Amino acid sequence: MKKIVFTGGGTVGHVTLNLLLIPKFIANDWEVHYIGDRKGIEFEQLEKSGYDVQFHSIATGKLRRYFSWQNLWDVFKVAWGTVQSFSYLLKIRPQALFSKGGFVSVPPVVAAKLLGIPAYIHESDLSMGLANKIAYKFSKRLFSTFQLEGDYTRVEHVGAISKVEKGFHDLSNDIKEMASELFDPDKRTLLFIGGSGGAKVFNDFIDQHRESLLECYNIINLTGNKDLEESSPGLYRLAFARETYRDLMELADLVVTRGGSNTLFELVALEKLHIIVPLGKEASRGDQLENAAYFEKKGYSITIQEPDLNLEKLENGIDRVLTRADSYRDAMSNSVDLISLDAFYQVLMNEIDEGGR
Repeated sequence: MKKIVFTGGGTVGHVTLNLLLIPKFIANDWEVHYIGDRKGIEFEQLEKSGYDVQFHSIATGKLRRYFSWQNLWDVFKVAWGTVQSFSYLLKIRPQALFSKGGFVSVPPVVAAKLLGIPAYIHESDLSMGLANKIAYKFSKRLFSTFQLEGDYTRVEHVGAISKVEKGFHDLSNDIKEMASELFDPDKRTLLFIGGSGGAKVFNDFIDQHRESLLECYNIINLTGNKDLEESSPGLYRLAFARETYRDLMELADLVVTRGGSNTLFELVALEKLHIIVPLGKEASRGDQLENAAYFEKKGYSITIQEPDLNLEKLENGIDRVLTRADSYRDAMSNSVDLISLDAFYQVLMNEIDEGGR
């Protein structure tokens, strides 16, 4: 039986693509393994999926671009994680390893190189993250969502991998009932989403401007925090929405989101009007700022910088997007930045077949 190992973790964005690809490999009679952190979100998401995957836990350390004494300890954890990965891969002897990135992915990719196992990695952002910059040196091929700048010889630009289907989506009975009980049909519905962990800036913004927002809009808020869950007239707040996520997207007239590329391209695939409030450089490496600028340049959306986010700016942005809704939808409809999951799976399989010759 052919075998493949997946790795990647730390955030949902570093796990989602793996979870989409895994059932395709299982359906084609591959034995699937996953190397990650048992305390990480990757193990949690795999447990929820119920897929027949053998999980192997390793030590992992955060890779930092700045000085910290913690770096010294984390070097040892990364080294030990590499030794553990080497041991797992030596026993499994897979045909390939696929990495979606995140700090936990570096040791398995390094170990794969040492064992002569071809490693394929995927980068979602406009500029490569530190983990993938390191992993790239040990990989056979990197697949990119954006056309990466720089001297990369083993990069294949495939576009964003779309897992959503366009077209009409009938709401579940639970969401229909919620909307009929809580929402005013004469008001626009806004959905605030902040990635896998919610976004405190959106949670605080809604708390601060609750009355003003509810005068004009129905509000859905994915908080990432169970303590903030609430169902009241005009306001539906929940921590996470795994099963009802597409329903809530369909219900919303406009989405206010962070600048993670996975969510942004999902919005493009659904042709959903949206406003981006990217995470700034004070809290990230600036990849969301780059993503937001790219999407604005493409005509998919507009951006409000986090320090500028206030009620007036948001209302003006909503008016601007809704007034030019057809233009934004046309730009998204004509996007060439997307590839279907089936098409990417075939690209990956072709690479694995060539790598095994």
